[in-house]
Amino acid sequence: MSAPDDHVTPAKPPVTVLGLGPMGQALAGAFLAAGHPTTVWNRTASRADSLVARGAVLAADPAEAVRAAELIVVCVLNYDAALAVLDAAGDATRGRTVLNLTADTPGRAREAAGWAEAHGVTYLDGAIMTPAYTIGTPDAVFLHSGPRDVYETHLPTLNALAGTATYLGADPAGAASYDVALLDLWWTSVSGLVHSFALARSQGVAATELAPYAKNIGNLLASTIDDMAKAADAGDYQDDVSDLRSTATALAHIAHASEESGLDASVLRAAQALADRTVADGYGSQGVLRMMGTIAGEGDLTSRTPTA
Repeated sequence: MSAPDDHVTPAKPPVTVLGLGPMGQALAGAFLAAGHPTTVWNRTASRADSLVARGAVLAADPAEAVRAAELIVVCVLNYDAALAVLDAAGDATRGRTVLNLTADTPGRAREAAGWAEAHGVTYLDGAIMTPAYTIGTPDAVFLHSGPRDVYETHLPTLNALAGTATYLGADPAGAASYDVALLDLWWTSVSGLVHSFALARSQGVAATELAPYAKNIGNLLASTIDDMAKAADAGDYQDDVSDLRSTATALAHIAHASEESGLDASVLRAAQALADRTVADGYGSQGVLRMMGTIAGEGDLTSRTPTA
C-alpha cells in the first residue's frame, strides 16, 4: 500500500457570482482561474456561455446559485437589482455571506446591511476601483467594509480578484463612501478633459496636440493631492499662491471663452458660481479648498473638520 500523500492541495472554497455584466464575468473568470468551483447566474443565461466553457456551473435560478456556496458575490446594476435577485433566492440566502460589489450610495449600503440582518445573512460591502480587464491581476484594487472577522475569513478567496484589497472598517457604508467620492473625482475630471478638448477644437487645436500638456496638468494635480488633503483635514484653507478671487476670475474667463466659441459652459459656470458665492461670503483671500464649505452649505468648516 502506498503512503498517503501529505502534499495534496486542499480544495478551494466554492463561490457563487450573481450578475454577469462585463464586471461580473470578470469576477467569475478570476475565481475560476484561481481554482475556485464557481457557480453563476444571470437573468440572460447566454452571458454565462464562455464561463461555462471554462468550468463554471450555470444555475437555473438565484436560489440554486446561492445554495452552491457559502460566499455569494453580487455585481449588478444597482442595489435595487441586487436585493431583487437576493429576494428571489428566498430562504436559500439564510446563513450565507453576501459580498455586494454593486455600485450605489452609502445610504443604500446601510439599507442593504439592514436587509441582510433581517434575513439572517452576513453582509460585506465592496467597491471595485479598477476596470474589468484588471480583475484577477496585480493591478486590480478592491475596497471592503463590514464585519472584520467575516472579511478575514473570506480574504483568501477574495485574493483571487485583486492585487490590492483594503479593509475600511465595520461600517457597511465605508466602501461606498470611498467609491462615490473617488468616482466624483473621476467623472468631474473626465468631463473637464472632454470640455477642454472641445474648447481646443473650437480654436483649431487638435486633441492629440493638446494631450501632452493635459498630461502635465494631470501630473500637477496628482502632485498636490496629498498636501491638499492634509490641509482640508486640518482646516487650513489659506493658499499663498492663488486665492479664490483669482480662481473665480479664471473660471469666468474660461467660461466666457467657451461661450464665445458656441460651447456649453454650464459646468464651468457652476464652478464659477461656487467660487463667487464663497468670495461673497468673505473668503476671497483664502484658497480653493474653502469652497468645501460652500458646497456643504456650512458657514464654519472647522466645526466639522474630520480627524486624519
